[in-house]
Amino acid sequence: MDPKSAFRACEQITWAHARNFAYGIRLLPTPKRQAMAALYAMSRRIDDVGDGDWPPNRKLEALEHLHSTIEQLESGEVSEPSDPVTVALAHAADRYPIPLAALHEIVEGCEQDVRGMTYATMSDTVRYCRLVAGSVGRLSLGVFGVNRNLRDTGEADLTPRLADDLGVALQLTNMLRDIVEDRQMGRIYLPEQERDHFGIIAGQWAPPDRVGALVQHVAEQAANWFDHGLGLLEHLDYRSRACTAAMAGIYRRVLQHILSQPTRPLAGRVSLPVWEKTWVVARSLSGLKP
Repeated sequence: MDPKSAFRACEQITWAHARNFAYGIRLLPTPKRQAMAALYAMSRRIDDVGDGDWPPNRKLEALEHLHSTIEQLESGEVSEPSDPVTVALAHAADRYPIPLAALHEIVEGCEQDVRGMTYATMSDTVRYCRLVAGSVGRLSLGVFGVNRNLRDTGEADLTPRLADDLGVALQLTNMLRDIVEDRQMGRIYLPEQERDHFGIIAGQWAPPDRVGALVQHVAEQAANWFDHGLGLLEHLDYRSRACTAAMAGIYRRVLQHILSQPTRPLAGRVSLPVWEKTWVVARSLSGLKP
């Protein structure tokens, strides 16, 4: 498959399945937008294995195969020349210093989901966030690059950690937004220690007022992760900064809605209307911090 067709296929996947992400990457120049779409398409492929209907053993086998695919990409090989996702990702890695090894972390996080991993402490939950979302931040940073002046002063060494922290903020927001949907899939990411502290009934999201107190507690921590992780914006060029600010800004607005009504996620996924997403994007283009 030729790279142009491969990138087009990845962009179609991104727009169909990740509107919030797509809103942000549309602000990038074409080569970077294409590379980000390729990264999303691979991440989506990994998630689809974990969220699919296969029995656990088959899922784990498929995830092990994805580890092998990633290893081949790291060595500059494409295992399936007709596969648009790996073809696009290989070309993106030729253009930019993408740390492809971080894709293994996304697979590892998915393996934890398949095995029914439980999370005892907030540190356990944060580690999961770093696997499935902090890794995406570091992968994205490979595409964005950092401000040349910061590279010259050595401050660029800070950026992977900031990208990782921003990923934690985004993933914690996802966890709060999707607590009902995740529970239906047999997954509870908020830690047992915190659930016990707030008096949540084991294996349930009840009673509502106590769940709301837990949600507010975790949302406040997510807000702190945003405050720190958004320091990444100072290290990026204008277009990459606008892209990151748009994506993070949309999630931060979702978090603000959750904080204003902590029991709202119990009624279903919290999302933003198109006008509010457009407003966030406009602010990002103007250089305002989310």
